[in-house]
Amino acid sequence: MSLEQAVDEYLDVPYVTSQPQPQSPFHKFDLYVPKDISARLLHPLICFVHGGAWRSEDKSDHVVLARRLACMTGCPVALPNYRLTPKTPTPDNFLRHPEHAKDVLGFLNFICAVSDLRSQGESPCTLDGRGTAKKPPGVPGLPYEPHQLFLVGHSCAAHMLCSIFLNVSSHSSDASDGNQICPSDTILKRTKALVLSEGIYDLDSLISTFPTYRSWFIEDVFGAHDSYADVSVIRASTRYHSGHIKWLIIHSKGDTLVDEEQSQAMYNHLKDQSARVYKSFDELLEGHNEILRGDQYVDVLRRFIQAVPALE
Repeated sequence: MSLEQAVDEYLDVPYVTSQPQPQSPFHKFDLYVPKDISARLLHPLICFVHGGAWRSEDKSDHVVLARRLACMTGCPVALPNYRLTPKTPTPDNFLRHPEHAKDVLGFLNFICAVSDLRSQGESPCTLDGRGTAKKPPGVPGLPYEPHQLFLVGHSCAAHMLCSIFLNVSSHSSDASDGNQICPSDTILKRTKALVLSEGIYDLDSLISTFPTYRSWFIEDVFGAHDSYADVSVIRASTRYHSGHIKWLIIHSKGDTLVDEEQSQAMYNHLKDQSARVYKSFDELLEGHNEILRGDQYVDVLRRFIQAVPALE
């Protein structure tokens, strides 16, 4: 059986349901569910958030990865899109941090609010004010309820997830309400692990190593500044009620786009914060995005996800 035949695919599900039609393609996600998954059990949900320097790529670029990950883990896999910074921004269309991360947080809020539709026939109904039976709320095409989340962020998406799950405002001088990103208690409770691969964490260090990145994408995404310490998650503290979350930092020896010092610094920072952090720096040898096409990356994720219960 091919990978495509082994999973049920639910494509272009909107996670911002308040938008007028047609809904933005950036506020949709795809879901890949193994066909042999038990309808009577609630399985962890793996969410892979793509990279692309905050301004490129699409969930459709990672279909094969999602299928393989679903088949190898036996878990549903979700691929969300998020709004991108234009490659040639103008005053009318520019999009800057933290808007990308806010979209990802909106996706997480959405998936934590939907119900397991496959069990609705057996779920107890509630009664409205007129005594009429009502089924639990749900969204057509979502056959799960994510009681456990395993979140995977690649490249710039590692920064986005850290911006959500770490308290960046604790060291930022730009901590206005409009820039606050705070996950709900439900999201924190349900998130069992964060996997960050080839991540960007310290922007000043990244510019020092790759000076051309400043004009290539950093100024468009974060604005023109002498220093980006305020938005570098390398200094952010862990959030209250997040001590149960396990972290895995992945870096490939073959990555030429993001240096290993980024991942090592983030690993060290999380250790200093007493986070439950692990690393994989020696197993992958391919390039920055090439690792997503190989079996080893999926196997690293599979082994970590399976090991998480034993790490409690």
